Amino acid sequence: MVRDHEVEEAIEPQLAIVDPHHHFMDRPTKAYLFNDYRRDIDGSGHRILASIHVECVSMYRAHGPGAMRPAGETEWVNGFAAQSASGAYGKTQIVAGIIAFADLRLGDAVVPLLERHREIAGERLVGLRHGSYFDPSGAFYAFAGRRPPEGMLGHDDFRAGFAHLAAHGLAFDACLIHPQIPELTALARRFPETRIILDHVGFPMGIGAYAGRRDIAFAEWRAAMRELASCSNVTVKLGGLGMPLIGFDFHERREKVRSSELAEAWRPYIEAVIEAFGVQNCMFESNFPEDRRSCSYGQLWNAFKRITSGASPDEKDALFRETAVKTYRLQLDPDFAGECEGQYG
Repeated sequence: MVRDHEVEEAIEPQLAIVDPHHHFMDRPTKAYLFNDYRRDIDGSGHRILASIHVECVSMYRAHGPGAMRPAGETEWVNGFAAQSASGAYGKTQIVAGIIAFADLRLGDAVVPLLERHREIAGERLVGLRHGSYFDPSGAFYAFAGRRPPEGMLGHDDFRAGFAHLAAHGLAFDACLIHPQIPELTALARRFPETRIILDHVGFPMGIGAYAGRRDIAFAEWRAAMRELASCSNVTVKLGGLGMPLIGFDFHERREKVRSSELAEAWRPYIEAVIEAFGVQNCMFESNFPEDRRSCSYGQLWNAFKRITSGASPDEKDALFRETAVKTYRLQLDPDFAGECEGQYG
């Protein structure tokens, strides 16, 4: 459902932003396409330099070997990247990067799909995501497109496929819920040469077994995140807090929500991650259209800017732009890169 959100003027509209996490989808019950995202950017008043599309089980091929069908999503999204690269749709490099899906449980047999993704997307292919979320209560699955097996990150078949990512120049986006963070810590220690990005601050759960127990979930989550921060190859995406999974009720409000309210609710999570990982290992994300349940695109970035109002110019640049560019090795247009250099004088 698209809510009628409060219209707000952009805070710090000249601050350069790379949005490292959004989705395109076209389903019978839900669609979010190139022009939808472009309208969100244009209407926000924020300076979005570039974006990264993250797989969401959309437009898989209907025919051919099952293992290769996710290549259809990469083909589809790469078309949007070509639209943006034409220069006819504004300055934002929409889909400067693509994070694709491949079933890493295929082990060595996953390589042909990794190679096909690369053939389609070229340098735009920056990473792979294979969600490992496992929720005994089942509450998470109302929001998820797959049901991975318990403990998948530690399975031999998964790790055999995971071992190929670094050689193919790919980062790994991890999507799991907070009780599983220790599994990711073990994976990161086993593969220190692979860049790992934890999506959505590690989903500190506020539903299912954790409904009404957000304080307990927060304590568990923070302890696990501090341990994960000992892995130098891990970066964290700051976002996803607009989804109902955390236990906030913004999506149910009848009255309009303001970015100041979002900032107040999200601040403890954002600040805890930045404290543990440092700004060089954190990046803000929009997670649109999923976070649209709670706020507009403009409000989301306003909330993040409110939370970081006391940060230095260099710290802000890391959180909103530089960490994403470096972590995903994005190949941005020289004109945009030139605009970023020295933006703070």
